[in-house]
Amino acid sequence: MNLNLLQKYAKLAVVSGANVQKDQLVVVRASTETKELVRLIVEEAYLAGAKRVQVEWSDDFVSKSGYKHMSLETLETVPSWFIEEYHMFVDQGACFINISSPIPGLNKDIDASKMQRAQIAVQKELVFYRNYMMGNKAQWTIIAYPNAYWAKQVFPDLDEADAIKKMWDAIFMACRVNEDTDPLEEWNNHNKTFTTHNKILNEMQFESLHFTNSLGTDLIVQLVENHVWAGGGETTPSGVYFNPNIPTEETFTMPYKFGTQGKVVSTKPLNYQGKLIDDFWMIFKDGKVVEYGAKKEEDALKSLIDFDEGSCYLGEVALISHQSPISNMNILFLNTLFDENASCHLALGMAFPMNVKNGNDLSLDELKALGYNYSMSHTDFMFGSSDMTIVGKMKDGTLVKVFENGNFVI
Repeated sequence: MNLNLLQKYAKLAVVSGANVQKDQLVVVRASTETKELVRLIVEEAYLAGAKRVQVEWSDDFVSKSGYKHMSLETLETVPSWFIEEYHMFVDQGACFINISSPIPGLNKDIDASKMQRAQIAVQKELVFYRNYMMGNKAQWTIIAYPNAYWAKQVFPDLDEADAIKKMWDAIFMACRVNEDTDPLEEWNNHNKTFTTHNKILNEMQFESLHFTNSLGTDLIVQLVENHVWAGGGETTPSGVYFNPNIPTEETFTMPYKFGTQGKVVSTKPLNYQGKLIDDFWMIFKDGKVVEYGAKKEEDALKSLIDFDEGSCYLGEVALISHQSPISNMNILFLNTLFDENASCHLALGMAFPMNVKNGNDLSLDELKALGYNYSMSHTDFMFGSSDMTIVGKMKDGTLVKVFENGNFVI
């Protein structure tokens, strides 16, 4: 790897991503595959003024062994020290830097229902933390780091070293990290472009969006009243600006929980809990998934949809032009962080409160009254295509073409 670019990448994550503040607790969550980048991020976080940097390590192979050998009773028992640690993070106003380094398909032979129940047990205990994060109460960001297993799946025709190098090249390009420019300045300019699209869409205040393409998608997504389109950076209640996803190309908002009708067909595989769901579709009626199917890992799709009461409803609709930097690479990353930014996508599960006017100041009951979807999960899947057409319907019935041939036309 190029150490100069890796250093720039680490600084981007700390300064533009999490925007670490003086005397703030920084939590870095990373797998053992990513130690070189973690060390650089820790140093950059201290240089930015962090009072303490805490690294939370994980290992996908260790996790797989746990799912395989532990009893369901043990998996569903969440240790008190684990819960107390997350209370400490929230109480101290911690910010989070998450490094994604997936191993797609690793858990293909693990019982999906067992993993689901273990995840539900954890999520139930960490509701306070999820609300903290989804409400942007403090900064957080996600970046990626290639590993040999992931790289070889993306580039199967290359040897391991060349596959990893090509992954790094693609990640740096997607994240606007290169030798000749300052990534921090690149991201300042990138965020300005989101402001333009969001302003246009927020002024439109569409009642619904109608998505169609030749693959079979014919879907109407009703939006909540006074919805807010967001994208690029976000701002905490204390006024700290940060970038949750590096990279990002999306502008997104909140669907009305009970207003989605029709069929959606996926255009990219979904890596969910280590299982690769592919060639899948869903039919919605009054907002709820009522039928679905997949050529690969249908049980995992079922587990996703049945996760809890809200996981069969939408929590997000995101628009991304097909002619975008990540899409133009024509690489299937097998990682939602990248693939969602190459394609329009939807998310099953929890909505973001910020996507409705004054949402971060409303109670859960007040949000639900507006059509907000609550869930312990939030999973993006891709359905955009080069021939996607999107027509927005105004409150007075006027129809406005938003996308044609997969790209914005407004």
